[in-house]
Order: sequence, then structure tokens, then C-alpha cells
Amino acid sequence: MDIRQISSFAAGEWIAPGTGARSIASAITGKAIASAGNDALDAQAMLGFARDVGGPALRAMTFHDRARMLKALALHLTENKQALYDISFDTGATQSDHMIDVDGGIGTLFVYASKGRRELPDEQVLLDGDTEQFGRAGTFLGQHIYTPRQGVAVHINAFNFPVWGMLEKLAPTLLAGVPAIVKPATATCYVTELAVRLILDAGILPRGSLQFVAGGLGDMLDHLNAQDAVAFTGSADTALMLKSNPNLLAQNTRFTAEADSLNASILGPDAEPGTPEFDLFVKEVSREMTTKAGQKCTAIRRIIAPEARVEAVIEALTARLSKTVIGDPRDSATRMGALVSLDQKRDVLEKAAQIGTEAERVFGDPEAFSVAGEDVQNGAFVPPMLYKTDNPDTATAIHEVEAFGPVSTVMGYRDLSHAIDLANRGQGSLVASLITHDTDVAREVVLGAAAWHGRIYINDRVSMKESTGHGSPMPHMVHGGPGRAGGGEELGGIRAVKHYMQRTALQGSPDMIAAVGRKWMPGASEITGPAHPFTRRYGELQIGETLTTAPRVISLEDIEHFAHFTGDTFYAHMDEDAAKRNPFFPGRVAHGYLLLSFAAGLFVEPNEGPVLANTGLDGLRFMKPVVAGDSIAVRLTVKQKSPRSADYGEVRWHVTLTNQDAEKVAEYELLTMNAF
Repeated sequence: MDIRQISSFAAGEWIAPGTGARSIASAITGKAIASAGNDALDAQAMLGFARDVGGPALRAMTFHDRARMLKALALHLTENKQALYDISFDTGATQSDHMIDVDGGIGTLFVYASKGRRELPDEQVLLDGDTEQFGRAGTFLGQHIYTPRQGVAVHINAFNFPVWGMLEKLAPTLLAGVPAIVKPATATCYVTELAVRLILDAGILPRGSLQFVAGGLGDMLDHLNAQDAVAFTGSADTALMLKSNPNLLAQNTRFTAEADSLNASILGPDAEPGTPEFDLFVKEVSREMTTKAGQKCTAIRRIIAPEARVEAVIEALTARLSKTVIGDPRDSATRMGALVSLDQKRDVLEKAAQIGTEAERVFGDPEAFSVAGEDVQNGAFVPPMLYKTDNPDTATAIHEVEAFGPVSTVMGYRDLSHAIDLANRGQGSLVASLITHDTDVAREVVLGAAAWHGRIYINDRVSMKESTGHGSPMPHMVHGGPGRAGGGEELGGIRAVKHYMQRTALQGSPDMIAAVGRKWMPGASEITGPAHPFTRRYGELQIGETLTTAPRVISLEDIEHFAHFTGDTFYAHMDEDAAKRNPFFPGRVAHGYLLLSFAAGLFVEPNEGPVLANTGLDGLRFMKPVVAGDSIAVRLTVKQKSPRSADYGEVRWHVTLTNQDAEKVAEYELLTMNAF
């Protein structure tokens, strides 16, 4: 068999393995299949290439440019994912495992591409929250903004997800406008290398956006600075070692850790055998023990059930686990493949033995189990191993020792507060799940356990068909956890993008802040356009372009007609005496929605034109009542523009209604789709 030479991509060049190269064995056969590592990589050259070439190119793009780039990458990888499936079998993973890794990673790219287009502006600056007004006149304001950090993100990933692990960090990093250096675990780096080659060969990324290290990082962490960031996934011990690097501490380099944890699953007291919830619980636990051979940072390590149902849970799990076919993952009949390496197998068995000092193994003998397939006798296979403890309160290893494989321990709880305490004994986890159909149980567990868990996954008969699974972090939601779980966050939608950006407090006049953020705000200069804004195409409209209408008098007849026509005969509009008893009104007042309707009548251009649709109204506030005899006028200003397709874009208009005394009576934002 040819030994693959796994190269690094450094400072724009592929560099083959050299001094310090390490042999990589197939998890299936134990035979050497690849070599990776080169101690001669120039870390400073790589960092300089990212900072000086990749960073400026990415920062010159808008969020939407980068989002389109991510979508193009996702489409390209989708077309080539079979190659990633094929190479991944030697990691010990099955075809189903590949789909979690490869398809899950590609799906994350798609999610961030979509969120970038929908939730971020087509600009280079992201505004954070509303403006703060420091004086009465409103001539000096404050606004928080985000801009890309001018450094590089170093991503250090674990062995278990060589594609998803890279892409779930890379997507928000690139969307933020920051270049990345990716360092996967050496044991599975050959899969990541292929993914990186596919990405780079597509020619989609600007030069310098992505570099790849096969093997060790050398002294790279010693050369990072305050503009850089490190994102790590792996063991808690390794996370502590890395983030204690003296240079990282001295430079205050951002460090995010997502560490393996002793995740728990709680069977609710209402979930008796025979209920959908009991069956669901057994299915979830079994799946999390065997998927990726239990090598998931989110796998269920502690199974917490009512004391009276512990034996029923063990019986049901034993029946299900006994049907698990262990063997060569290339065989479609295989349901659980191998651990990633013989070293990992030794580690899992050592950790399982430590758990065995406090718990009885009730299923799975690593010395006596069947492995299907040819040439697998030297592979890193182990069976699912289920333990049971009768003393979860006095035991320590089951709450502190993680066997990173198909190993889990069943323990009983007396009452719900006891279950919560056992779940929290893990000292911080990525996820805890609760299987219950009782909403009171759900609330009590969340209030008692949320502080110790990055995600709480609740499932029952209602949500089970659509649920994503205990062990599946979704790119929309935060992935991370306190304490042992690393204390950091990944994913979580746009939250992850902000991790690679700098939040800055910006202060200045409305015009200054509007110019920086390219978003008009009250007090900023207004522009008079050459024609009615509804006759002007998307590209012709300017931020700050304003239309001021003539006034319209509101009559009592208008109010009564609107009331009878709509059926809204609320007393404040129809009964003078009752309205006067209301502390908010001087007497009968016009309907708020009547004012909105009349406002539209004042600023609308009725003829066919580039305005395609009114798609929404945000932030509506009524500030002062309008009575019969008052008049209203409207000021309509282009606040912000965002392209939505090749044919049209969204225009956000700031709308202000004022009365005859120039007092604001209502304010809102109108959304329209305008043709290019």
C-alpha cells in the first residue's frame, strides 16, 4: 500500500512531510497509510502571509461578499463530497458517521452563508444595538460597532470530526473577514487535507485566507498578538496547556476552548416503560454511545434515571446495543466502526477500567466481542460498554473520568433535585438532555442545571420527529459550555462571527456615525432627491434621501368611518367621556392604524414603478395622541439598503409622523423591495 504524504499549505505553497513526520495508521487494519508533519514550517512566515495578504483581501469585501463566498464553497464541496466519504473510512467511521462530519460541515457553510446575507449588512462595519444620545439636542451620539480584527485565527481541531471541525470554525471566521490557519489532529489530518485541497483548488477564497498545518504548530503560538485568536477543540487538559502559553497571556490573545465533557441525559420521572419518552430515551442513549464509536464531544457519558427504572433502562439498552454490528466501516451492514487509533483504544480501555473501580460493567466485554470484516484483527475496535453504579453520590470517577469512546454509566436518582445535582457533578458540560413530557419537570431541570451546561436538549413525543438529537450541535445555536467544557462558545449564529471581530464604542455627530455605518439615523443630514423616491430604482436611491409630505387634517368623520369600516370601535375612539377618563387621552382619539393608513396615502406613489412590495414594518411607536382637527405630515427617509437578489434589494425607510405643532406622533421603519 502506498503511504500518503500529507502536506501542509503554508505561505501559499504545499510543503511535504519532513523532519518530525509522524506515521498514521488505519483505524481498521492498524497498518500505516500516511505520513504527516514537518518541523521546518516557518510559523512567522505563515502568520505574516495571513495578516498581510489574506486579511486585507477579506476586509475589502463586504459581509454579503463573504457570505456569497461561503455559499460557493458549500456548493463546490457538495459536488465533491464523495471523495471525502471515501477517504474517511480509514478513520474508523461508517458512512453514516461520514455524513455527520462531511454533510454537517457543508451544512454549516450554507447556514452561515444564509445568515450573512439575511442578518448582516452589505457593508464592512456591523452596527451593534441602538444609538445612545448623550445630550438633549442629539448632536453627539454613541454607537457600538464591530470591525474585523486585523490578525489571524488559529484553529486547533480534534480528531473526531476532520471536516465539520474545520468548517464550523472556518465559516464564521471568514464571514467576519479574518484569515485562518487550520491545524487538525494528526490522526485524521489526511481527511482535512483533502477538504483543504478541494477548497483551495476551487479558487473561491482570496489568496492568504486559508492555510493548513499537518502535524504540529511548532512555535506559532509564541508569535501571536492581540489581534489574533485561537479556537481549540479537544481535551480539557490540552486546552489548559495551550491557553497557559506565556505569550498568549501576555498579549491577551483571544482563546476559545470547546472541551470534551461528561454530558448527561436525564430520564424524566414521568417517562415510564411503554411511553414514547422511555423508548426515545433508550434510542438516544444507544445512538450517542455508538455513533462515531462514541468519539463525540457531545456523547452521553452519564445516564441518569429514576432509581425504580434503572434496571428497565439497562435491560432496554442491552437489547438495543446487542444488535449493534461492529466491524469494517466500509461494510454497509456495520453500525459501529473502530476508534481512531490503537493509542485511542488503549486510552479508552484505561479510562473504562478507572470507571470500573466504582461501577459494574453490565454490557460489553472488550475481551470477548465479535468484529465483522477481513483484515480487522489489528484494528482499534471496542464494543459498546455500559456500566452501572449504585452509589452515584459517593463515586467520583464516573463524574470526573471520560472514556472517549462507546462507554457510558447508568445511575439512579431519588427525586428531581437529586437528578439535577448528579447532572451538575460533571462540573460543566456541552450538553445535557432531558426526556420528559412534563413541562413542570422541564422548567425545574432548566432552572437547576442550565448554569452548568452549554445546551439543554429537551425531547418528547411532540418534538421527537423533528428533533436533531442530543449530540448534534446546530450552527444556529451556541456550542460550548462552562467549566470542564472549556468555558468558551462556538457557533450560535452571528455570535460566532463577532468572536473574530472587535467591538468598539464609536462617538460623534449623527453624520459621522451614519457615514461610518452607512445607515441614516435621526439628526443626520437629509438629501432631497430629484424625484419621488418611489419612482427611483434601488441603485439610484441614496442613504438619507428624504421626502416630506404636505399635511392632512384628521376629522371626526375619518375616525368614525375607520371604526365602523374596520370594526375597531374601542371606547377611546368612540366615547368622549370614557376616553377622557383614560389618563393617556384628552378625549376621543384617532386610531393608530388610521394614522398609518393616512401616512401611506400621503407618501405613496400610485403608479407602477420600481417599488415591488411592502414587506414589513418594524419598531412602531405611538408617541402622542391625535384628536379630530389635528393634522399629520410624514417624513420618509432612506435609512439602509441591502441587496436581496440579482433583481431587487431591500430598502429600509425611516418614517416619522408629526402633528401641526411639529411634535412626533408616531415613528416606525418601513421595508420595501425595490428593483435594481
